[in-house]
Amino acid sequence: MKKVYPPEENVLDRSIRFLKGVGPKRAALLIKLGVKTIEDLLFLFPRRYEDRRHITPMSSIEPDTFATLLVRVVGVEKRTTRKRNLELTIATITDGSQIAQALWFNRKRLENILLPGTVVALYGKARKSFGLLQVINPEFEIVEAEGSPEEVGKIVPVYPLTEGLNQRWLRLLVRQALMEYLPYVEEFMPPEILARNGLPSLKDALLGYHYPDDERCWKLCRKRLAFDELFLLQLGLAVKKTQLKNEAKAPRLSWHGPLQRDFIERCLNFELTGAQRKVLQEIADDVTKDVPMNRLLQGDVGSGKTVIAVAAMLASADAGFQSALMVPTEVLAKQHYSKISAWLDELNLKATLLTSSLTPQERQKAYDDIKMGKSNIVIGTHALIQEGVEFQRLGLVVIDEQHRFGVLQRLTLADKGKCPHVLVMTATPIPRTLALTVYGDLSVSVIDELPPGRSPIKTQWIRKSRLHDLYQFIKDRLSLGEQAYWVCPLIDESESLDATSVLERYESLCEEFSGFKVGLLHGRLDVAGKYEAYEAFVRHEMDLLVATSVIEVGVDVPSASIIVIEDAYRFGLSQLHQLRGRVGRGSIKGFCFLLGEAPTPEAKRRFKVLCSTNDGFVIAEEDLKLRGPGAFCGVRQHGITDFKVADLVKDVELLQKARVEAQKLVSADPMLSKNPLLKRKLLITLGEALSLALTA
Repeated sequence: MKKVYPPEENVLDRSIRFLKGVGPKRAALLIKLGVKTIEDLLFLFPRRYEDRRHITPMSSIEPDTFATLLVRVVGVEKRTTRKRNLELTIATITDGSQIAQALWFNRKRLENILLPGTVVALYGKARKSFGLLQVINPEFEIVEAEGSPEEVGKIVPVYPLTEGLNQRWLRLLVRQALMEYLPYVEEFMPPEILARNGLPSLKDALLGYHYPDDERCWKLCRKRLAFDELFLLQLGLAVKKTQLKNEAKAPRLSWHGPLQRDFIERCLNFELTGAQRKVLQEIADDVTKDVPMNRLLQGDVGSGKTVIAVAAMLASADAGFQSALMVPTEVLAKQHYSKISAWLDELNLKATLLTSSLTPQERQKAYDDIKMGKSNIVIGTHALIQEGVEFQRLGLVVIDEQHRFGVLQRLTLADKGKCPHVLVMTATPIPRTLALTVYGDLSVSVIDELPPGRSPIKTQWIRKSRLHDLYQFIKDRLSLGEQAYWVCPLIDESESLDATSVLERYESLCEEFSGFKVGLLHGRLDVAGKYEAYEAFVRHEMDLLVATSVIEVGVDVPSASIIVIEDAYRFGLSQLHQLRGRVGRGSIKGFCFLLGEAPTPEAKRRFKVLCSTNDGFVIAEEDLKLRGPGAFCGVRQHGITDFKVADLVKDVELLQKARVEAQKLVSADPMLSKNPLLKRKLLITLGEALSLALTA
């Protein structure tokens, strides 16, 4: 019978402690699984299932297989094992066809439950020992006289666990929650969307996903729950995009103005590629309107994104507005500042560098120049979003290596102006499915062409047994005036990790390459030390730079032709591709060596992919398959792709349907005023990032 609660109380928000059998200790364990409320428990989904639909006669059981048995207990005894001093409970059982044993280790008081004559359903792995069939640590249910047990003859869920909880107890708890609280689950999805897509109700989907009748039932329930996750995100992005179009007025920037024209025709000593010109036109179509641009620019390493960014920022300057360029590291900020300020000097414009290492006097001078409009382009790190930074007229925000920044950081920088245009850039190509999902509020541009004269980088996996051959190859190339990187995963030696440290390798390489200049760069150096090492390498004052992955982003040295990535299995696929992109940036052919073993099948697959292609988009798709969407591009921290059910690799078609439905609904109901339950669900799911967009 459905309990009656006060109308103002959201029953599903009640603490998990309200469920029978959940005391303080078990509640603390459930919190480790992310379960704090009744609703959290209803949405704690199985990680797999066990098919117990077929009861197997003992006489037909194969050893080393899992089986469901329906048996009668003949007798029970307890023993202590000799080797590990474990308490062993042995139940002698029969199904009428033969005698067998069920064994449990360290399970107290079972002899008080499994009394002789009791009928029990068992599920576990069988084995033969001295000709006798044994079932090891089986799950069991006592069969009551009036009926069959809960989980015999059914597909049974297997939930994620933490130490101190067991499957049987958690299943009973979920079942209790479903029986008592499922009636309070509200249907937030409009009925016409459910009908168009052949989806069951939310209540039916929850019940069927926990306890499916068969595979067809499971697939249908999974489809509904996955659709919900994809639809809610697409709906939020559609609402946000519609609000920007309808309400916000962005500054109209100038295109082909004198500053931008001089930069492209006079400052650059090369011709833009066709892909760069195409992307510039796409940006021009956006920024010359009063609708704020939100564009994602994807381009593989070395494809020329910085030039695009500068051309766009000069369009802002031509219109009398300032621009901000935010990058993830101070070394990269200084590198951009050095390159961009040299171009701006030719155009009589001013660039300002803003980083956390500035002295108070330097910082105040930068703040004053920005506020008074003396700075045309401001280049910085997270320091750009500090409270003291005020722009006079901010027209364009550019964010480089956007996966290093959160969505809210992006919005915070944009809030420094009155609805500026936003261009976010990445050298980590994002698979189309992920781009649609995470960056659905952005238009996407792609630079899919490298500058002329670039040769594909040759990538080779070699074992450490060939280290001296590698040394000789590097020496030969350095003798020709080329430079090399040697990357290690750790700074210091580690007792627990089997990997070479950068300090250890630096010492050995200084000895091996005594006729060359060897430098060191790692994350523990202060900012000045990092920049000094980087600049020395740029000026060719060193031949070989031994480093950690701090060189992954933005380091651009045309004469660097070799990169060795030691213990390469410790790096992800996209990170390996980024590191590889540090070489082959000029006319000299680049070489990448993946040094060390591949101890896992995943590592071998990463190496195989990297050795077979230089295409960043192919690598991105493979990385998405290997690591999953949450880990890709650092988006997991923002809670955007932490889907419980949806899979961006498998659910591309469902994603497209969810996107179409979301856009259709927002076109008809921009503020979701006709769908209050859906609006509330959206705000609960996506939270703060969308609260302003949905406030009438």
